[in-house]
Amino acid sequence: MLKTRKDLPLEPAIQVALDFLELDRALAVAKAAIEGGADWLEAGTPLIKSEGLDAIRALRKEFPGRTIVADMKTMDAGRAEVEAAAKAGATVVTVLGRASKVTIREAVEAGEHYGAGVCCDLIGFSAGEAADAARMAEELGAAYVNVHAPIDEQMLGLDPFERLRRVVEAVRLPVSVAGGLNSENAVRAVEIGASILVVGGAIIKAKDPKAAAAAIKDAVSARRAIPTDLFKRGGEERIREILSRVSTPNVSDAAHRGAAMSGIRPISQGLRAVGTAVTVRTCPGDWAKPVEAIDAAEPGQVIVIDACGRDPAVWGELATLSAIQKKLAGVVVDGAVRDTPEIRRMGLPVFSRLICPNAGEPKGFGEINAPVVVGGQRVGPGDWILGDDDGVVVLPKGKAVELANRAQDVLEKENRLREEIRQGTTLSKVAQLLRWEKHG
Repeated sequence: MLKTRKDLPLEPAIQVALDFLELDRALAVAKAAIEGGADWLEAGTPLIKSEGLDAIRALRKEFPGRTIVADMKTMDAGRAEVEAAAKAGATVVTVLGRASKVTIREAVEAGEHYGAGVCCDLIGFSAGEAADAARMAEELGAAYVNVHAPIDEQMLGLDPFERLRRVVEAVRLPVSVAGGLNSENAVRAVEIGASILVVGGAIIKAKDPKAAAAAIKDAVSARRAIPTDLFKRGGEERIREILSRVSTPNVSDAAHRGAAMSGIRPISQGLRAVGTAVTVRTCPGDWAKPVEAIDAAEPGQVIVIDACGRDPAVWGELATLSAIQKKLAGVVVDGAVRDTPEIRRMGLPVFSRLICPNAGEPKGFGEINAPVVVGGQRVGPGDWILGDDDGVVVLPKGKAVELANRAQDVLEKENRLREEIRQGTTLSKVAQLLRWEKHG
């Protein structure tokens, strides 16, 4: 089994992380990925927790000549867990680098006895810690180590590449890398020195897993990045780009079915508002501060108005025209709007609770850029707003990066489900609803 990088082929191996809960879905994607050029198959931790060692047995039966990685993430009982996985058909078993030396040593010895290599997963380590843990794993006889940016870290816009660099420099072992790899950044991992590329979402959530695997294989073989819009996570600089791609339901799902403004609806269908909030608090019918907020806002921002959820109107045609002149991204009113035919013709995304013909008076009560509550959601200045045909959601600025990335993850998963349904099944069958229903 792998002991130095010289033991590996010159071309890095593409390992597909089958992080499903359902075995039949995992097997179907595994077959497509292999056809697309993937090399190794991984029974992901969610799959093993859901299906047990039968997942490994099924993969071994379907793909008898392939390297099968059992991502056990063993933390204790190293000997017992490696023995069980190896007997089920695993070629490689993962043990956590955070485990004790005794556990890692026992896992390595069991692997040698039952013909399986041990990969030491460095999840949860900083760059410096990962290098030290990799050296320890090498001393204890691990076959290779895995530099791993877990999913929850990826949602914060983090990647594994600096840790990968430090680990590659620290050991002679082959090094695998996992964490947001795709056709665009896989080459970077190879250039740093990764010998095994662990790819999850970019293949298993793709509409066409075979084509996705082929694209990554081609990118690695040619040593050139192939751009992709999906399957990559961003920082603050990419929030607007990501929110322009996802839907308000995607964001709500990402926020545990939250984030949505209650009772706020679009004036026009087919328009999207994406931007940071300029908040306004005003009295019912007092349109002075809402209009003054247009001057206070920057291009691309969204004005969010708390007008107590009541009429008369605090927004209309002339305010909309002014907002367009200022190149604002949209307006949200927890109160009333009027002149809706003109607003629809002008094409500015406007969302409101009420529509009525009568306006109030510009008295000047209230304030701009103070926290407000709109549609039951607290909104502060600088929070991100997304509005579409289904309504409006709020992403607090302190969590906007994570929620945007998680919303894109929801979109990617739904893309895969959509394709499976189109192939002749139904949502309840794909999701195995009867199996996962709560009883008792």
